[in-house]
Amino acid sequence: MTEAESSSPFLPGRKRVDYFYDDSIGNFHYGAGHPMRPHRVRLTHNLIVHYGLYKHLNVFRPKPATFQDLTAFHSDEYIRFLSEVTPENMHETIYRATLERYNICEDCPIFDGLYEYCQTYTGGSIGGAARVNQGCSDIVINWAGGLHHAKKGEAAGFCYTNDIVLAILELLKVHARVLYIDIDIHHGDGVEEAFYLTNRVMTLSFHQSGATFFPRTGHLNDSGGKSGANYALNFPLLAGMDDAAYESIFKPVISKVFETFQPSAVVMCCGADSLSGDRVGCWNLSIKGHAAVLEYVKTFNVPMLVFGGGGYTIRNVARCWCYETSRLLNQTISDTVPWHDYMDYYLPDYKLHHPVSNMKNENTTESLNATKQKIFEQLANLEHVPNVQMRKAPDSLNVADSDEDEWDPDMRHQRNRRCHLAEHFDTDDAEGDRTDGDRQGKEYDDPGHSP
Repeated sequence: MTEAESSSPFLPGRKRVDYFYDDSIGNFHYGAGHPMRPHRVRLTHNLIVHYGLYKHLNVFRPKPATFQDLTAFHSDEYIRFLSEVTPENMHETIYRATLERYNICEDCPIFDGLYEYCQTYTGGSIGGAARVNQGCSDIVINWAGGLHHAKKGEAAGFCYTNDIVLAILELLKVHARVLYIDIDIHHGDGVEEAFYLTNRVMTLSFHQSGATFFPRTGHLNDSGGKSGANYALNFPLLAGMDDAAYESIFKPVISKVFETFQPSAVVMCCGADSLSGDRVGCWNLSIKGHAAVLEYVKTFNVPMLVFGGGGYTIRNVARCWCYETSRLLNQTISDTVPWHDYMDYYLPDYKLHHPVSNMKNENTTESLNATKQKIFEQLANLEHVPNVQMRKAPDSLNVADSDEDEWDPDMRHQRNRRCHLAEHFDTDDAEGDRTDGDRQGKEYDDPGHSP
């Protein structure tokens, strides 16, 4: 086999992995001091490129989501507001009266290019779902996506449009049953709420519990309603969750879910705020422990959409998502970060993996087993492989005929390029990436709202 053949993503038997990336994503900036940094997606992309992983990917620039795309879930009024409001006009009477209605606040500010940002990350997720629907892809990656808190008519937790819900709606045009798995440290409340009353989508969220931890939802007894009764699965956890304990729960639970629900497509929110040392999170997972969930789900050979989510120590977010890209591709990469423009983020040792802390795991074997058993009981109450009355599906988005561009690593797209604070590494980036010991296990400001 030649070198060109060995790096081809089209060989028989090899999973077809698509990757959506727009180089403008890292230019968007929520504001000084805000934990959410879209620049982390640019850092991830640079690692993917310099490790050579892009050679094994089908790389696309997403088509921006249209007003019609976004209003497949969100209200017309809310999306119209996002498309019109700017930092310059937000204090005008017409907009000032609606800021509170749409939950515009310190967590969810109005910033330059907000609507374009929503179109960009959401377009990748919808486009990825369309690729799966057309049978073009086995796995689709959109690290810019995963904003799982946004509601039908309001922003929440740093999220404005819920690209996950919109991607699942696209999948449901073709797939009878879709499984959603969320390993962000925050409960995937926006996605659960959207599908709470249906048996065509099962939502499974592993997240931090607690009365003061955003979004204060995802309790074990929140299990769905009406036709969706028992189709919402929640596994609330305590601080200090480590690799061994995590594996002891996600493998048996996910295995039982696949056996019972038998989904034909899976969507994953892979928020990296569940990593050790995250400036907002309070768990103690290693990058390998986090990636183990994706690797396990991949063994079921069901088409996957893989999205980002939270993650606020951005150098570790980039490390994690790059490593997870390599695992989805079955490619081995070095622990030494290859030289590139953002090397200073990986000081002092320039390594891909970082050590976990010695924090105590507050989750006991007994408590984990008790929660696991309750979820098994919930699954036992389900109709085995629920019957679904399928309606004629609307036409899926025709990605092949769209104006999405395959990405050339030697050509940089400069659409509406703006230079923000997130554009280049600086001392603020380094300072902001340090874990605040006084806020360990707490959230951004009042306890902060984050994906």
